[in-house]
Amino acid sequence: MTLLSDYLERASQFDPIRIEGKVAQVVGLIIESMGPDASLGELVRIRLGDRPPLLAEVVGFRDDRIQLMPLASMEGVKPGSPVVATGRTLGVSVGPQLLGRVLDGLGQPIDGLGPLKAVTRAPLDANPPNPLTRERIRTPLPLGVRAMDGILTCGQGQRIGIFAGSGVGKSTLLGMIARNARADLNVIALIGERGREVREFLERDLGPEGLARSVVVVATSDQPALQRLKGAFVATAIAEYFRDQGANVIMMMDSVTRFAMAQREVGLAVGEPPATKGYTPSVFALLPRLLERSGTAERGAITALYTVLVEGDDTNEPIADTVRGILDGHVVLSRDLAAQNHYPAIDILNSVSRVMPEIVPPEHIRAAGQLRETLAVYRDARDLINIGAYAAGSNPQIDRAIARIDAVNGFLRQGVQEPMAFEPTISALSSLFAS
Repeated sequence: MTLLSDYLERASQFDPIRIEGKVAQVVGLIIESMGPDASLGELVRIRLGDRPPLLAEVVGFRDDRIQLMPLASMEGVKPGSPVVATGRTLGVSVGPQLLGRVLDGLGQPIDGLGPLKAVTRAPLDANPPNPLTRERIRTPLPLGVRAMDGILTCGQGQRIGIFAGSGVGKSTLLGMIARNARADLNVIALIGERGREVREFLERDLGPEGLARSVVVVATSDQPALQRLKGAFVATAIAEYFRDQGANVIMMMDSVTRFAMAQREVGLAVGEPPATKGYTPSVFALLPRLLERSGTAERGAITALYTVLVEGDDTNEPIADTVRGILDGHVVLSRDLAAQNHYPAIDILNSVSRVMPEIVPPEHIRAAGQLRETLAVYRDARDLINIGAYAAGSNPQIDRAIARIDAVNGFLRQGVQEPMAFEPTISALSSLFAS
């Protein structure tokens, strides 16, 4: 059956009558061609003589020329190179055989474990579920991270942003969630990552047990901008396939910022005017198209965690601000906490889960609120306490915060290899304020 499907796929790509175009010029990242007749988003093949053909996508039109963005290196392209339309858009092979595999930004395996034997093809560009058919988020999804399960409880089908500067522990946090979360499987997209960090993430942060229940899509920073863009859509299409089978999927993308930067490169290359901080208008149109595809549906759910790399630790920069407005909650990682060896470095007071009040009982909400209040009171009085200017007994709230702050910080700290079940986490949180 698999062999027959391979022949059918090849036959579907065969066109007995080919109308060719030809390369006219290359300007920056864009290849301009005279013909062929192709539509926006369609794939074309550019023949390069003895080299394998170069795949490119139609990204725009100017005068009587077609603007193409290559999906690999442009080496070998020259004026007059034949351009052949394929009549199809980019898709990805999906199926249960993807579990444990590592793919590139176009959905091809790069782990040396042989070709994919999946028989279903899914388009990369799909519409989000109808908002009226989406199930409401009603069930907590334990992530195995005490600070998040206790104070920022995530719901099944929720979308959360993880906001942090570089080197504050985003990848480590994602690895903890991938290993410990109570989900059927993970789909992980590493978009714009350094090549060195990919293997580190797979072996150190994810580990064999995490990889066995994950599909990993990798588009490193050296790949063309279009391939980095497509990597995010490949991962989303794979997550949608498993969701439609009724699975509870966790999708993680690191990072949305590099996805936006890739779209900025494409937009500027086709002549879009820069807008906010150099980002083109298409960036802000594309973000909701990607992020709204995750979440609940009629069957199954995609619980999504998107990291946002904030420039200069500024969580109000344009991409961070836009993403925060789309998602259902945000987790802020603090460089100050990381410098104090407080991991995971989650800034509780600047983080929020918008669905938490709907999915946990009132006593859980009350205990989480007391922890927040303790942190807030202690933070306001910290300078006075540290210089010895606060006199015990002056303020009952500060006295209670001083008495509980060590226990609170101990609850929020967690070792990388320290899994924590949901029920013990809630019990430990409640016991902090039992007396």
